[in-house]
Amino acid sequence: MNPGPAMNPGPAPDPGPDSGPAPDPTRTGRLHLPAGSTAHGPYALRIDPGQAGWEHSALRVLTLGPGENQPFESGDSEWVVLPLAGACSVRLDGQVIELQGRDDVFAGVTDFAYVPRGAHAQIASGAGGRFALAGAKCERRLPARYGPAPEVPVETRGSGNRARQVRNFAAAGAFDCDRLIAVEVVTPGGNWSSYPPHKHDEHRPGAESVLEEIYYYEIAGPHGLAYQRISPSRPGGAELLAEVRDGDAVLVPDGWHGPSIAQPGHDLYYLNVMAGPGAEREWKISFHPDHTEGYA
Repeated sequence: MNPGPAMNPGPAPDPGPDSGPAPDPTRTGRLHLPAGSTAHGPYALRIDPGQAGWEHSALRVLTLGPGENQPFESGDSEWVVLPLAGACSVRLDGQVIELQGRDDVFAGVTDFAYVPRGAHAQIASGAGGRFALAGAKCERRLPARYGPAPEVPVETRGSGNRARQVRNFAAAGAFDCDRLIAVEVVTPGGNWSSYPPHKHDEHRPGAESVLEEIYYYEIAGPHGLAYQRISPSRPGGAELLAEVRDGDAVLVPDGWHGPSIAQPGHDLYYLNVMAGPGAEREWKISFHPDHTEGYA
């Protein structure tokens, strides 16, 4: 995706976490949200808890033209501002956090900014770009902070045609948040990711945590596509087999999710945003009983 033309000609009022109504295709039970279907105001994508039909996880994608800025009220949620393409500054709490960003999501790890709940922020970009705002409703107000790119833990998960790179920029244990868990995954073209199928929709201490999850996708090269599967973990649970394209999103309220399958010749990027009601901020998953191979 390219930044493209400016979406907002100068500062525009932030729609705010509770204003609306935003486009709301999820009320019809849709889990696959094609690019543009949740656009609202300055946001190319806006998924807030009310629109998703759950309590915690949120994601927005903000597009700024050269020299543009956007005010942002964090409300009752904490947020991470993550450059997808381009650089920006985040002004809040009497400080300015400068983000160097990156050319695109396939160029490597980026720096990021943490915006606490109850903050008035302003995001500005000299050259323009696209910026993800990954959010979660929370209770504690932590300090605003800068997340340096060199401190982001990066791991290779899986092997062979299941190998992918995971960038744990806001994973539990990697960066301090109250509720938010967020990671980036890059899957080489032709590989399977989010595999074996796994779930996190039951509270089982030490074994599984309840987390609402959003997938946001970008795909390298023109006409690229991928496939996302969700299968029910309970009667009447979430089920999806979708062809996803650049800028699409998928909601995972429950169920076994995976695989995410990248088209040969087109690397697949997805941003995972998670949060839940548990007392501990943790990512605990169960693998599907029919798939015992783990992440090997």
